[in-house]
Amino acid sequence: MSNKAFASQADLEEKKISWEKLSDNAYAYTAEGDPNTGIIIGDDSVMVIDATATPVMAQAVIAKVREVTDKPIKYVVLTHYHAVRVLGASGYKGEGLEQIIASQDTYDLIVERGQQDMDSEIGRFPRLFNAVESVPGLTWPTITFQGEMTLWMGKLEVKIKQVGRGHTKGDTIVYLPSQNICFSGDLVEADAACYTGDAYLADWPQTLDNLTAMNFDKLVPGRGPALMTPEAVKAGLAYTRDFVSTLYRSAQEAVAQGMDLKATMAHTRKNMDPKFGQVFIYEHCLPFDVTRAHDEASGIRDPRIWTAERDQQMWHSLQA
Repeated sequence: MSNKAFASQADLEEKKISWEKLSDNAYAYTAEGDPNTGIIIGDDSVMVIDATATPVMAQAVIAKVREVTDKPIKYVVLTHYHAVRVLGASGYKGEGLEQIIASQDTYDLIVERGQQDMDSEIGRFPRLFNAVESVPGLTWPTITFQGEMTLWMGKLEVKIKQVGRGHTKGDTIVYLPSQNICFSGDLVEADAACYTGDAYLADWPQTLDNLTAMNFDKLVPGRGPALMTPEAVKAGLAYTRDFVSTLYRSAQEAVAQGMDLKATMAHTRKNMDPKFGQVFIYEHCLPFDVTRAHDEASGIRDPRIWTAERDQQMWHSLQA
């Protein structure tokens, strides 16, 4: 274990891109467990949901969009603040970008910890930051909202909403009421581990219940394949709930028994490995997940800020 490559530094294999049409207005850009991007095509413009990790990587998304429309990409919505989701936003500037939209909670997190998160994530996951030198700096929203906002793209109504805390406190979904299609960001994953290093694990299951009650027919998760039927949507929500609940319950049991972080990791693995050991980015996420779960179960309500230095310290303490 001791020589295991840090986080996902050994993950160098390129992923196969899928471009799926959900409706005449909605597409999913997915990549075998890498971060997904959503596309909404309105009457007069295009919205991109989550902007990829670098402006150079955004070009691949733009190329797919341009296969189906030449309308300007006016809007980028950030479902949360993580660097791998947002640092590519500047890549859309030449495509008509007018507004970058995020929740006020997400804006506040960028102020508080955006730079540390950026440095930390680039160190963890080099393949996902292809051409990182093209990133001009942090991505700042130009419009923020609290709770919910509605945007009209011509006659197409787009809802942008917070349904509760989970993956972060700023989590935002985007949905089309007329078509019952949702882009969930990392509140929901499919066939991929949930990264919970900045999560509110006690809140997350209720947030998923709130999402389940909205009865979406199709849903694009943060990672994994687009969920194209109501049954697949329910399964994705249930899978995510099982992941975060098993993780948090394991940490609560460990803390109740006075276990340190390393013992908590071993206890959690007994519960998690048989169910989730094979899914995308499981080994990358688990040390960060267990660290946050142990913190929250110990009464640390708000996630501590990850820095590149803290990442390495945690990793070595768990692998030692």
